[in-house]
Amino acid sequence: MALTTGIVGLPNVGKSTLFNAITQAGAESANYPFCTIDPNVGIVEVPDERLHKLTEMVQPKKVVPTAFEFTDIAGIVKGASKGEGLGNKFLSHIRQVDAILQVVRCFEDENITHVSGKVDPIDDIEVINLELIFADLETVEKRVARVEKLAKSKDKEAVAEFSVLEKIKEALSNELPARSVDLTPEEKKIVYGLHLLTMKPILYAANVSEEDLLEGGNEHVDKVRDYAAREQAEVIVICAKIEEEIAELEGEEKIAFLEELGIQEAGLDQLIRASYSLLGLATYFTAGVQEVRAWTFRKGMKAPQCAGIIHTDFERGFIRAEVVAYDDLMEAGNMGAAKEKGKVRLEGKEYEMKDGDVVHFRFNV
Repeated sequence: MALTTGIVGLPNVGKSTLFNAITQAGAESANYPFCTIDPNVGIVEVPDERLHKLTEMVQPKKVVPTAFEFTDIAGIVKGASKGEGLGNKFLSHIRQVDAILQVVRCFEDENITHVSGKVDPIDDIEVINLELIFADLETVEKRVARVEKLAKSKDKEAVAEFSVLEKIKEALSNELPARSVDLTPEEKKIVYGLHLLTMKPILYAANVSEEDLLEGGNEHVDKVRDYAAREQAEVIVICAKIEEEIAELEGEEKIAFLEELGIQEAGLDQLIRASYSLLGLATYFTAGVQEVRAWTFRKGMKAPQCAGIIHTDFERGFIRAEVVAYDDLMEAGNMGAAKEKGKVRLEGKEYEMKDGDVVHFRFNV
């Protein structure tokens, strides 16, 4: 699924270093032959231990992990919503992404200047968030002006839209993001077409020094966590410099490097999984001797839709899905044993796929 998280941040916060790590760690599978598909888009494999376990069990000829996109967004400065710096370019690029990863400087280094002259992560966050809020406020106000007349004439759709816009406008006017407004699913559909920047889910990456990474953070990180908690956002602590080094390593060499540092998992792997989850994505698997493969789907999708991710013919001619939960398959030891134990189920068109399902689709066209 072509969903992407946009990486944003002020100058000299480590955004470019992190993106370099992402492109170096690019997915190199049959579907994604290049680390980057565009100068500013990096594709990475979604780390998933379940895929490795399935591979050990099935011993296929080919293994294909699922992948995820990160987009490096043009730099931002105060006044971007009014066209300052690369403001217009920044805003147009961020409208095209599905979620936002904001890299925040949480390290002290006198050799790396800060645009505002001091390290203040909350100020940095608010510079970007306020620019997005100002841009959204302008969008909403323009739309309100168009809808208000129709609403006054009792046009049913206009009345509904005007009501939602007023709620969002009030929040934005109080310097709160649109996602902070409690909207029903129907109300969200009404404003979906406006592509509001602050409606996009957000994740924070606190970029620290190597020393602070090993300590688990610092006072700057604590401030970011407090800020993020108010909007129920997640914070991942990373050291972009270390991530760049890790991205150049593979297999046992990578494991040894992490152990030497005393780190259980690369920050980039944490960011990939957090971004994946932020967008409501999950993974199902197909497993046969020819290929073991991970597939990305949106939580809530039904079996025929998930079959269509493989090929449109699978959805069009869907008959049923043979499904076994990953844990049940691992416990059984192989597919044959799982069937004998009654763990393989036949599911129809109304079945809602679950993360970790191992599936074989039956179809006819």
